[in-house]
Amino acid sequence: MKRWIEDILHSDARWAMPVMTHPGIEMQGKTVRQAVSDGKVHYEAIRLLAGRYRMAACPAIMDLTVEAEAFGAEANIPDEEIPTIVGRLVSSMADVEALQVPALSAGRIPAYIEANKLAAANLKGRIVLGSCIGPYSLAGRLYDMSEIMMAIYIDPDTVMLLLDKCTEFILSYCRAQKEAGAAGVVMAEPAAGLLSGEDCMMYSTPYVRRIVDELQDDAFTVVLHNCGNTGHCTQAMLETGARALHFGNKIDMAEVLKEIPSDIIAMGNLDPVSIFNQGTPAGVRQATLGLLEETHGYKNFVISSGCDIPPHTPIENIDAFFGAVDEYNRR
Repeated sequence: MKRWIEDILHSDARWAMPVMTHPGIEMQGKTVRQAVSDGKVHYEAIRLLAGRYRMAACPAIMDLTVEAEAFGAEANIPDEEIPTIVGRLVSSMADVEALQVPALSAGRIPAYIEANKLAAANLKGRIVLGSCIGPYSLAGRLYDMSEIMMAIYIDPDTVMLLLDKCTEFILSYCRAQKEAGAAGVVMAEPAAGLLSGEDCMMYSTPYVRRIVDELQDDAFTVVLHNCGNTGHCTQAMLETGARALHFGNKIDMAEVLKEIPSDIIAMGNLDPVSIFNQGTPAGVRQATLGLLEETHGYKNFVISSGCDIPPHTPIENIDAFFGAVDEYNRR
């Protein structure tokens, strides 16, 4: 991963890595439910996309329910839509104290580790990135997102204990992905973007930093994704120590790049819905070339979607994105 970062920083070409697996699920005629439950279907989606596109890295499914479900939360997993968490698992200090940090055999965790292992073993010469949720985003799914926003002010001790347990589990999960052969993880921490910069620095940054400090090395990189950041959390993201930061479409990419050190990879941020999913190939091409022109002075920039590309995104739009990147590089 150290060499991967150096290759990006010293390349005259722009690299591309949209966060996507759903097109690969649809290419094999499978459902979302099958892919998020079966490691082999999940891996095949990664493999098909890796074979079709020249990506900077091959990311796994961004699923913000798998860790919460392992803790015991109820997950709603439709056939053709992104899974969601239903209800609330904990609501008091007593609940949090009684909450057990799950084993890696819980829920669908083994299927995700299997997908990482298969991808790392079979996609020779490709960078495979696993996935995980961030500590604050996981805590919000267990405690309820609205409730935790109030609890950080009226019951911070409970929130911090919950964050400790969430961090412990995410750390063990990421360690298992590293041992399975993944070269890094995309850590999705979107709920931290709902916090002020100061609160993000208190309730997200130190917990993410704990995972980064433990696992990140020359062979493994944490890519921190926060699509809720509109600019107010950028410093908090940098303070985690993650070597790569992934930004959502709510932020001005050309402006945020001014704040990112030149040795940190910055990724983003074409709108996955309005551009990729609902747009046209011509619109995708125009938006891609426009963002590449706006960011042309930053060698640490990797063009990407602002978040996970949703199910049923036209494959012609994905083709147009990579075609535009190739067109820009030929220039």
